[in-house]
Amino acid sequence: MGRPDPEEGQLPAPVKPPDGGWGWIVLLGCFVITGFSYAFPKAVSVYFKELMKDFHVGYSDTAWISSIMLAMLYGTGPVCSIMVNQFGCRPVMLIGGLLASAGMILASFTTNIIELYLTAGVLTGLGMALNFQPSLIMLGTYFDKRRPLANGLAAAGSPVFLSSLSPLGQVLLEKFGWRGGFLIMGGLLLNCCTCGAVMRPLDMGMKRKMGKAQDKYEAKEMLPIGGKSEEGISTTDGTKKGKKAKKKPKKGKKLLDFSIFSNRGFIIYTISKFILVLGLFVPPILLVNYAKDTGVPDTEAAFLLSIIGFIDIFARPACGMVAGLKWVRPHVAYLFSFSMLFNGLTDICSARASNYTGLVIFCVFFGISYGMVGALQFEVLMAIVGSQKFSSAIGLVLLIEAFAVLIGPPSAGRLVDALKNYEVIFYLAGSEVVLSALFLGVASYCCLSRGKKEPPPENNPSAGGGSDTEEAESDVQEAEEHSSDNHQPAHSTDNAVANEEANHVAEEQRGEGGGCPAGDGEVLARDGCNADQMVERDSF
Repeated sequence: MGRPDPEEGQLPAPVKPPDGGWGWIVLLGCFVITGFSYAFPKAVSVYFKELMKDFHVGYSDTAWISSIMLAMLYGTGPVCSIMVNQFGCRPVMLIGGLLASAGMILASFTTNIIELYLTAGVLTGLGMALNFQPSLIMLGTYFDKRRPLANGLAAAGSPVFLSSLSPLGQVLLEKFGWRGGFLIMGGLLLNCCTCGAVMRPLDMGMKRKMGKAQDKYEAKEMLPIGGKSEEGISTTDGTKKGKKAKKKPKKGKKLLDFSIFSNRGFIIYTISKFILVLGLFVPPILLVNYAKDTGVPDTEAAFLLSIIGFIDIFARPACGMVAGLKWVRPHVAYLFSFSMLFNGLTDICSARASNYTGLVIFCVFFGISYGMVGALQFEVLMAIVGSQKFSSAIGLVLLIEAFAVLIGPPSAGRLVDALKNYEVIFYLAGSEVVLSALFLGVASYCCLSRGKKEPPPENNPSAGGGSDTEEAESDVQEAEEHSSDNHQPAHSTDNAVANEEANHVAEEQRGEGGGCPAGDGEVLARDGCNADQMVERDSF
């Protein structure tokens, strides 16, 4: 009656995240997907020596396999966003799991390095990209209050899988060779399809069924008892069918929402993340060779990465728990800035480490700070743009990060070859990370914290961008206006009289300076008297 019909072309009301229940299964799937996405390109490196012998190529040629995987993971972000917005998360993840598995299976039959680039590099990398991004989107859909903890637990999949897949790959290489190992790894990647299958979207159909039942219930209550009741119900159904025929065409759904670039918080986050990625991955890549050059034995040098991974496993969930505290969560962007500052200072202070004890201390602090960054990076992005626009935001951010990944580590490697000095590289990488931390913290305070003190303009609910509250309210308002334009009830006399009286009372009170009366309903809401219309959530 006075409620909009869910089938009238507008988006259904967003379902409240359950913060548990099936969400824990979704979290487990996201944990597995994150582990495969970040650890698999590094774990494949155990096969490089055998590939060099069989294909008669150098180390740099085989290293391109991991580089292509990471480039596909980051660079195809917008493509993943478009596919998720068009088809949903579950179908995209199922296709991604099949592609990732097929890539490794086909790679086991390759005869040259180029074929290996196309199969293990491009195909498997694309498949993992189609799994990674939708899993984060579903995690943000199922969790709200516990979202920082959920992000921290899901991010812990990376160090856990890295510490598992590398030894497993070595065992498979010794028993079955690299071809057999690739074939079995391809079978393992089919678990991504299982993770995609559990990404069940929150049920929207229940609201529609309840709405239809409420329509018939209201019709029975308002119409006379007897034969006229059934006649009234059929008339109401007929009116709805007529409105469906005359309804306005649905607006096309945006495949990639570029309006997020109007959000100052998103711009600040993107710039700081680009600077961060330039130096974040350099120390762990060069650490083993740096230790060997200082005289550390090969076995002990390789153990340094295990220390970072072990600390990282516990640092990510712990940081997620801290970020979820009531007095910390409103300032999660500043916690993210602190974690980056901590990581950069660790690089700078450890640049002059000349013995194994100093390197171990560096690995402990680097593991803590690296885990904090990994746990908070996507939580901050969700807090900035909201869950409704997160699918587009993460795709664009990953694309921008792809350029930084292709610039940072290779440039560091060239500087090492030219200068023969790792100390300068650690100083440079740490300075880049510190710069990103300072930029995020200062820009957030100057551009966002001061902007909160300015009162928002009146009667402009579409100002700003990105929060779930604003989008939910705009959808509801649009639905009410659309329903009011096409609303033709059978018994309109009483409603017209009531609306006339309500408008008359409102005009008298406005003339007397009495403001907006409470409870005047939908008629006054369109006149701009709804105080809840201007709700705006902080960007962070």
